[in-house]
Amino acid sequence: MTESMQNKYLALQEFIVDARSNLGDNEWGYIVGGAETETSQRRNRMAIEKLALRPRVLNDVSKVDCSTNLFGKRTPLPVLLCPIGGLESFDPEGAVSVARGAGAFGVPMMLSSVSKRPLAEVADTLETSAKATGSEAERSSVILQLYARENAAGIDATVDRCIDNGATTFCVTVDSAVYSRRERDIVARYKKPWRAVGEGDAAYFQAALNWQDIKRIRQRFPGKLILKGIATAEDAAIAADHGIDYIYVSNHGGRQLDHALGTMDMLKEIAPEVRKNNPDTKLLVDGGFCRGTDVVKALALGAEAVGLGRMMCLALAASGSDGIVRMLELLEIELAATLALLGITSVAEIGPQHIQDSEALPFGHSLSAAFPLLKDFSYD
Repeated sequence: MTESMQNKYLALQEFIVDARSNLGDNEWGYIVGGAETETSQRRNRMAIEKLALRPRVLNDVSKVDCSTNLFGKRTPLPVLLCPIGGLESFDPEGAVSVARGAGAFGVPMMLSSVSKRPLAEVADTLETSAKATGSEAERSSVILQLYARENAAGIDATVDRCIDNGATTFCVTVDSAVYSRRERDIVARYKKPWRAVGEGDAAYFQAALNWQDIKRIRQRFPGKLILKGIATAEDAAIAADHGIDYIYVSNHGGRQLDHALGTMDMLKEIAPEVRKNNPDTKLLVDGGFCRGTDVVKALALGAEAVGLGRMMCLALAASGSDGIVRMLELLEIELAATLALLGITSVAEIGPQHIQDSEALPFGHSLSAAFPLLKDFSYD
């Protein structure tokens, strides 16, 4: 990372300011908005905020390690970059720019199946970037995330393409049976260009997706399988019974079902069920994660890693792939400080003893909760 980029961004909130200045109103609304009343989105942040940290003192924390094992590889942070369909709205190169940043820093990324860039190109870019910067990311660190836009034969063909491309992990999104009413877009008369692939027959196939399809995909794909959008202990149990390797707890960033629980509250419900009955099944979570303290709280509840969606888009819109790298550097700085102040030296030591329920402070928009210095910043 260049010295100029390090000096340009000294705090994560600075990406928000630059992203807003670089984006039109429609693209900005897409990043910061949610479904209908945006209650699910606000609850995501509130569920994080109402957990307090419990520090221990007088431990030697002179050396702190933020790295972890994720998807069978060592990664500098317990995070992944979420799948976003319209990345070209934030950077002309879209997913290729994200791959360049992910490879340079060494974290995995999920590629949306509605991305304009093909899996092979994105995977090649990540691998090239990783080699150039000496990170340990590999080509298979790009994980395709599937929306069911075709019939069974079409889905199977997509799975086969991933296998042929060397993918070791595959993700199916399961919380998008219908497309939600995102009123920022509706009122602005903004029709997102990438939405066209989800209409007509494609919408039918997404609505018809069911556990039999998951069973068929599980039998076909030999690697690790992720279900993204699990929100209850009941569905987590069914997923584990289907041999799912990673249960990805998510409410689509508050962009699908409105008035759902925040995802950290979902994780509280799901994690004990998984630990009790399927201890080999791993947990991922996203929804409102912006800070190093957020990551610690998720791991304390049992997640293996957290997904970064909005923060990734904000960094991308602010400064492209370099912005993503710098955002991850700052997150690592925050995480390392949090670990040290908790009295521990690695993410492996994080556990339920480090958190307790508290009260969330009142706030407006979810980003203003994470970045209170921007409390007067307009998210409209």
